[in-house]
Amino acid sequence: MNGIGTSGADLPGHLDLPDLPDLPGHLDLPDLRGHPDLPVHPDRLWRTPALKKSYDVVIVGGGGHGLATAHYLARNHGITDVAVLEKGWLAGGNMARNTTIIRSNYLWDESAGIYEHALRLWEGLEEDLDYPLLFSQRGVLNLAHSLQDVRDGVRRVEANRLNGVDAEWLDADGVKEVCPIVDTSPDVRHPVLGATYQPRAGIAKHDHVAWGLARSADAAGVDIVQNCEVTGLDITGGRVVGVRTTLGPVAAGRVALCSAGHTSVLAAMAGIELPLQSHPLQALVSELLEPVHPTVVMSNAVHVYVSQAHKGELVMGAGIDAYPSYTQRGAFHIIEEQMAAALELFPVFARAHVLRTWGGIVDVSPDASPIVGLTHVDGLYLNCGWGTGGFKATPGVGWVYAHTIAHDRPHALNAPFSLDRFTTGALVDEHGAAAVAH
Repeated sequence: MNGIGTSGADLPGHLDLPDLPDLPGHLDLPDLRGHPDLPVHPDRLWRTPALKKSYDVVIVGGGGHGLATAHYLARNHGITDVAVLEKGWLAGGNMARNTTIIRSNYLWDESAGIYEHALRLWEGLEEDLDYPLLFSQRGVLNLAHSLQDVRDGVRRVEANRLNGVDAEWLDADGVKEVCPIVDTSPDVRHPVLGATYQPRAGIAKHDHVAWGLARSADAAGVDIVQNCEVTGLDITGGRVVGVRTTLGPVAAGRVALCSAGHTSVLAAMAGIELPLQSHPLQALVSELLEPVHPTVVMSNAVHVYVSQAHKGELVMGAGIDAYPSYTQRGAFHIIEEQMAAALELFPVFARAHVLRTWGGIVDVSPDASPIVGLTHVDGLYLNCGWGTGGFKATPGVGWVYAHTIAHDRPHALNAPFSLDRFTTGALVDEHGAAAVAH
């Protein structure tokens, strides 16, 4: 695509997009081609402070979770003698390498609790941060292609409703009404029999989220130190007393690990072996298109999820790569499978071109649920194991992790996600709700 038209007829002839019927009133489509009210950014949204010799709290990891934790430590608990240490540039890891999907329609009570808390915070986060996040509640469809998919979907809808999560079951006609470009014809390899639908789900602009959180934390006095890699943890008498970094040693009253796929490497410095595997998760975006895809569509059977970003590019991904790795590069066969799956659902995109691919590093626990809480080392805290659900949880986990650090005990919402569940057997198995990454 070289240009963006105002209708399907304005696009080059090789991509003939259909005219879309009026969509339901609850689906308020944003202008995906830009946001006219974005402010002019100042030269700097946060300071570039020198690393001090000591802090009350050191957060290791300057991604969304680390920044949200710093924001809520200051906002909710008045703790501002905090350093966020990032080995690269701020939010340059998974925060810059995800597909920005936000939802809370998880099956189990524990998962629904923390993700719904996050979604409610998302709904007020722009006002809280006084910063535009381009949070767009366009809804998410989880497609069903078999009778077992239908049974599982209806079960999840009922479980969501019991937990106060908005959820609906739609038949194939209902799917077509919400997203007219999905192929719901009965003679395809995986016919659409229906879908779960969460109207409040959506997407946000990931870099704006990071910038808004960083600006807020910095304004409260938090030091955000980039290009500062943690190379060791200092532990005395069973308590963490500081960290070693490439910029020198730092004393710390409390240390909060928050580095996604690298958290297991950091925890090993304290002699803690985490039940995590780090895998690449690959995604891609297309060239810019006019607004044609009004929601988020996910399919476990076809194995892809597709949305359309604010500027107009299609964003898609699938499951994690099977092999453990720390690579951030894509592999052609994975991308090829994603595109083939997307075209089964959206034949209209057959001639769209891929613009860019990337890979993130996700840390996966045995039950596909996070680990958030205390360790056997006093003053050392864990936030990891989110797999592919990290972005959507950003404000929610920041809130509960800050509480855990401030009070040295878990918040009620993250108590079920303690490390010791892997010895007690109290697992929270969310493989079904996270099977297509998001």
